[in-house]
Amino acid sequence: MDPDEPSDDQDVNVEATAPLIQHEILPDKQDVVPVPKVPGCISARYALALFSLLGFVNVYAMRVNLSVALVAMVNHTETNHSVTACPAPNATAIPKQGEFNWDQYTQGQILASFFYGYIFTQLPGGWLADRYGAKKLFGLGVLCTAVLTLVTPFAARAGYQWLIALRVLEGLGEGVTFPAMHAMWGHWAPPLERSRLITLSYSGANLGTVISLPISGLLCGSDFLGGWPSVFYIFGSVGVVWFVMWMIFVHDKPSKHPRISEKERVYIETSIGHKQKNSSVPWANILSSPRVWAIVVAHFCNNWGFYTLLTNLPTYLKVVLGFDLSQSGFLAAVPYLVFWCIAITGGQIADFLRMSGTLTTTTTRKVFTSTGFILPAAFLVTTGYVGCDHTLAIVFLTLSVGCCGIAVSGFNVNHLDLAPDYAGLLMGITNMVGTVPGFLGPLLVGEVTENQETFERWRIIFWTAFGIYIFGMLTYVIFGSGEKQPWAMDSTKQLDPIAPVDDSTRKQTDKPPILAINNS
Repeated sequence: MDPDEPSDDQDVNVEATAPLIQHEILPDKQDVVPVPKVPGCISARYALALFSLLGFVNVYAMRVNLSVALVAMVNHTETNHSVTACPAPNATAIPKQGEFNWDQYTQGQILASFFYGYIFTQLPGGWLADRYGAKKLFGLGVLCTAVLTLVTPFAARAGYQWLIALRVLEGLGEGVTFPAMHAMWGHWAPPLERSRLITLSYSGANLGTVISLPISGLLCGSDFLGGWPSVFYIFGSVGVVWFVMWMIFVHDKPSKHPRISEKERVYIETSIGHKQKNSSVPWANILSSPRVWAIVVAHFCNNWGFYTLLTNLPTYLKVVLGFDLSQSGFLAAVPYLVFWCIAITGGQIADFLRMSGTLTTTTTRKVFTSTGFILPAAFLVTTGYVGCDHTLAIVFLTLSVGCCGIAVSGFNVNHLDLAPDYAGLLMGITNMVGTVPGFLGPLLVGEVTENQETFERWRIIFWTAFGIYIFGMLTYVIFGSGEKQPWAMDSTKQLDPIAPVDDSTRKQTDKPPILAINNS
């Protein structure tokens, strides 16, 4: 570590380093506009985005691989899955039968069990990350999931009760990941780069789904390491390797990073501000804030539709539409690839709209959340009415999942707008509530479709998600905000010469100063 680097207990001397940030007067503008001469894509903060992206690739690969593997693990001649609602397209092979005689309700319990554990470590994860640092917490959360993934085949063969218990433990370990990463970005993401950095980071979740679903399908259809057990051996091993790399190259704060440039460190720290030590958490203000509850409701409603498809899409493709297992894996990955592309693009557009003054932060968050709820809801319902037209079904399922990526630049980034110092804690609160659909959704699907895998039954599932999406959108539009909250300002020395203008003090016709960033 650089001997001149400030320690954890030492405040950054911003005044001494401020000359590193140049200021210019733009023609016909009275505002002084900072032009940071800092590294862009080749920088410590974008390296963090890359490593966290790969972390979420592992997180979701290990979470969703069971959705595909379970189809291969179960003996479908013992369930209603032996007959599909639609004729199989281009079916040429007789599918292999699994070794477990688990009915639809048991399968729903297995898929839901992950979220029983996941919900309990959201809030502690956010608090611990904000208080003691996010690097180790995030890394250990992924490592825990990886180790348990490696022993999944043994648990399954010991009995479905053991598999459920193991998945609960996986959820406990993985529950800290999103709150920890939000806390990390509270120290690393400059205000006007939040959308792009966070969408890049969290897009790893969808990229992991894209990678995991088709590979899991191929492995389950092969004889490699016994077929379906290879899914857990391979993804668990990759997770362990990632953990080693994370612990070597990633650091909690810019001030702790031994290789960050001085210019980038000053840019990040002056943009975000410096949190006072030992500041107490304003619990009463957080829990009574309508702005926070707007995110809570939006998170719950978004996750209902998203988790419904995340855990059940491979089954829907195989059981209802008649695709074989390898086809199901590839086709189920396509929507999440589109999601990934849309989320990355949306983050760039959202920050551009804010930086150029076209939209305020509040308006940007509401527009992206509303669009990211209405479109998925409409496309999901449409899917239930195209019948056995495989092409249209795949198109509308893809659009439904893909358009969810728009909302990532809305409510999902909003925690950092409201209170960057408590971003991990806020994510823990909202994601804890947002986890509930993870176990209610699969149970509802199991109840509604038990022995009746028909389009009529699945329309009930899709219309339920539609109504929840619309409720979440309306709630967020009414109560959401992109302004930093007064109770969050008390804990921070505001050092930001380029912070977004407070929406409450800006006239409708005014535009904020234009920020020109030189990413040299």
